[in-house]
Amino acid sequence: MTSTERSRSRHDSIRTTSSTRRPGLLTSVLIAALLLLTAEAAWGQHLSSRLPDRNIVVPQSRVFGPSAGTGLRITGVELSAKVLEQAATTTLEISIENLTGAPTEAELLVPVPDNAVVHGFTFHGSGLEPSARLLPWQDARRDYEAIVAGMRDPALLEFVGCGMIRTSLFPVEARSTQKVRLVFEHMLDAQGDRIDYTFPRSESIGYTVPWRVSVEFTSTKPIATLYSPSHAVETTRLAPNRISARTRLASAAVPGAFRLSCLRAGHGMSASLFAYPDPASKGGYFLLLAGTPVKSPVSLSRPAMKREVTLVLDRSGSMQGEKIEQVRAAALQIIGALHRGEAFNLVIYNDTVDLFSRKAVIKTDDSMEQVRSYLERIDAQGGTNIHDALAESLRLEPSEDMLPIMLFLTDGLPTVGNTSEIAIRNVAMKANPHNRRIFTVGVGVDVNTPLLARIASETRAAATYVIPGEAVEAKVAQAFSRLTGPLLSDPSLLVVDAFDRPVSGRVCDVMPHRLPDLFEDDRFVVVGRYLGEGPISFQLEGNYLGSQRTFRFDFGLEKASLRNGFVPRLWASRRIGVLSDAIRQLGAVPEEPRPPSAAPPAIDGRAQELIDEIVRLSTEFGILTEYTAFLAREGIDLSHRDAIFAEANDNFQRRAMAVRSGLASVNQDFNNQAQMGQVILNPRNAIFDANMNRVEFTRIQQVNDLAFFWKEGRWVDSRIVADPAASREPKSTVLFGSPEYNALAFRLAGEGRQGSMALEGDVVLQIDGEAVLVKGAVGK
Repeated sequence: MTSTERSRSRHDSIRTTSSTRRPGLLTSVLIAALLLLTAEAAWGQHLSSRLPDRNIVVPQSRVFGPSAGTGLRITGVELSAKVLEQAATTTLEISIENLTGAPTEAELLVPVPDNAVVHGFTFHGSGLEPSARLLPWQDARRDYEAIVAGMRDPALLEFVGCGMIRTSLFPVEARSTQKVRLVFEHMLDAQGDRIDYTFPRSESIGYTVPWRVSVEFTSTKPIATLYSPSHAVETTRLAPNRISARTRLASAAVPGAFRLSCLRAGHGMSASLFAYPDPASKGGYFLLLAGTPVKSPVSLSRPAMKREVTLVLDRSGSMQGEKIEQVRAAALQIIGALHRGEAFNLVIYNDTVDLFSRKAVIKTDDSMEQVRSYLERIDAQGGTNIHDALAESLRLEPSEDMLPIMLFLTDGLPTVGNTSEIAIRNVAMKANPHNRRIFTVGVGVDVNTPLLARIASETRAAATYVIPGEAVEAKVAQAFSRLTGPLLSDPSLLVVDAFDRPVSGRVCDVMPHRLPDLFEDDRFVVVGRYLGEGPISFQLEGNYLGSQRTFRFDFGLEKASLRNGFVPRLWASRRIGVLSDAIRQLGAVPEEPRPPSAAPPAIDGRAQELIDEIVRLSTEFGILTEYTAFLAREGIDLSHRDAIFAEANDNFQRRAMAVRSGLASVNQDFNNQAQMGQVILNPRNAIFDANMNRVEFTRIQQVNDLAFFWKEGRWVDSRIVADPAASREPKSTVLFGSPEYNALAFRLAGEGRQGSMALEGDVVLQIDGEAVLVKGAVGK
């Protein structure tokens, strides 16, 4: 990203939205707001009169004031929290640097959950130690609005509705870094066996101060899993009832509130539901989180299902040298990682197919020595007969009472035997009598990625790619390492009534459409749409630790909330990934591979419907892919539907359908897999381009549950640009700092959408079905 692009990053990201409509701007709300503003006028004038002389440090946002961007800056924030049942103790350590040659005065404002209680406050520096004062959200709102008015900057409005800890600081000494340590306690929300930790932070993609976050949960009950929809985290189990999570390095600068949910274990599987209402569809969106038991299967009274692993290894001529050596090492590592009593087999192929054994063998010291000797004798030569290798491997009789898993490895396109992509795909989908899970591994970029991806997805497995520069051994071992267990195989999910009878019409567009097997420390994240408002019951069936079991989960929808904006956003992203992958599969080559110079196949009616839906979802939810990134391009008119479809159509034909192998195909499968399995928000729309470079699109901004496009010098609500019938011309205007402006911010805060008012510049919002222009601050 260029420096120019970075400077405009605040005017460019994406967000999901819904067509939800709420009650109008009530006259009573405006009157109440005017009375409140009148009572606060003297206080606000006093505060505003001294703002220009001070800096306001807000670690969730930025530094406001005369030194902002020039002399005073936040260099990092560390958040650590200890949670015992629902009681959380949070410690913030904020590093503030003064780049100037003189001491600098500042105030610290920390938006916090409204029920917070200050427990401690310290800092390292000169001067008398100040005290920290907690303001409930009603009082905090006065501070936010006064600072917004004084600084002529709306950014702080996204914290209206939060409590605030406020203190005068320092001075921050010249050319030094001051560390502030703040400790507060608060109670967390809980729904059934789920406890939610949420910490408010800026939604702005332009805010890049690195945060390090760690949270530890302790419960009287065992803990099944932790889940964060906002940031990538690493979890560490310290005990059955104690678990911690830490943000990954890649999440350090990810914007938005930090959310982490702890799901406590029940008897067997446990589950919880996040719901987001959508009155326009007479229902809403849901995310079902389900966790596996806490204890390792080896410590359970009933043994876990054993695995039978078949390794299907390519030894064609292109595997010569380091590749074949690494594959040997990977095979030995995988077989060595099997438990005693589990089984394995090897199928080695080039233009012919060879078997280590006609039947899987149990892992013993003797069988390990035999397979080691067998692998040492194989060499790399000949062509690549993928069709026959698959067919022969799938015909083998599996071991009784074991989960049949296959790792199918290839480094090239089929060159011998039946090379039709469709024929090879059909072998895995229609000639797999024992329901083997086929985990595909593509070594290098000369592989048919749509083929490998489809084979894996249709058999409850996943595809892995080893791109040039990566070690085959390490990547293959990493793909296999998560397959410990399994705990639940052949799972299915149904909606049932009070008598456990299947019910139709309550849910739709559920993803994934085929649930994967669950292994140790694993979880389900299922998204979909629900219809109706009454309670909903799910029934999860499968082979649980070797026996068929059924689990029932009952959920009410009374706590469905717009604050769960991540739910429809994740649903839309997955939906776009599924549709994009379907278009890729329409480009399957029936016989010989298509020459690179050949024209792409003609788009048929099925693809047109899929493209229409992708464009609609991308526009409504602000979710971009490599095929729809042009929607954020400067000057593109989103109301010109024919032109939009034509460009999307061209991208899908040239890229999704025509490109079947090479680096430009690998990148597409990386993107599609990430979207189809997405469980964490992607606020900057980061994807891999055709050269496997990570790129971001920043002319769309994700805010709460809405999305805004930067068009003609203003932010425009995606609900307006996505609806052909919606008027794009504002029906009314709300001026920055006016009573109507503050009342609107207060109303949006009640819906969890106050961040819409914090965007820099003019904003066109949809309010009660009409476009309203919110004029931003001037003269900043």
